[in-house]
Amino acid sequence: MASDSRTNAGFDDLNIARKMHTFVQPGERVFVILTSGSLSLSQSIMNLLRASFDAGEGIAQATSMYEAAREVGQVVRQVSDLDRAALERDKYDFNVHLLLGGQVRGEEPRSFLIYPQGNPLSSTEDSPFLQLGEYKYGRPILDRGIVYQKTSLKAAAKYALLSFDATMRSNVTVGPPIEILLYRKDSFHLDNYRRLPAGDRELETIHALWERSLRNAVEDLPDLTFTPHPDYDSQKILI
Repeated sequence: MASDSRTNAGFDDLNIARKMHTFVQPGERVFVILTSGSLSLSQSIMNLLRASFDAGEGIAQATSMYEAAREVGQVVRQVSDLDRAALERDKYDFNVHLLLGGQVRGEEPRSFLIYPQGNPLSSTEDSPFLQLGEYKYGRPILDRGIVYQKTSLKAAAKYALLSFDATMRSNVTVGPPIEILLYRKDSFHLDNYRRLPAGDRELETIHALWERSLRNAVEDLPDLTFTPHPDYDSQKILI
């Protein structure tokens, strides 16, 4: 799981806010939720989820990842009932998406994308990763690199970081700190976490090496063969 920390209400109103949230019952369940869209809606949803989890309710009682995804969806609908009408009256969309990943004891780890309507979409063997937010710039590297049951966790972390690097290169509304969390199946705890702020030495090194590798790869490709344009008449001389 990986997320950036930049929020915006326009290109001249940028702020930093955490988008990765964790819920852990050691030995029983681990949930990681990423948020995208309206910060106020995301905070409302996370506050409600946290309160119910700490009280031993909601996702704390889910017997499967699908049931947990449905519980998260119910909270999205709860906030929708509270805020959607007022937002839409003032011409604002009810814009919030969540990505839920983790594991409940007794089943395999799973991940779900949860829409503003509260319905979940699961990752599959054919679509082994999920994204939310501003992802169009960073998706190609994942499409080319991630292979179901073959890509290691360490390699996946690098692909995720490169995906963000490509997005940050083309879109100023996405930026550090970058949070990356790796979860090992059946561990039920989170011991592989990294926060990469702006100026982080490893982040800058990977960025520089990746750009250099891309340029070298392009230079190493065979040159294209060109011929005269079909409309070109070598017998004509224009004066």
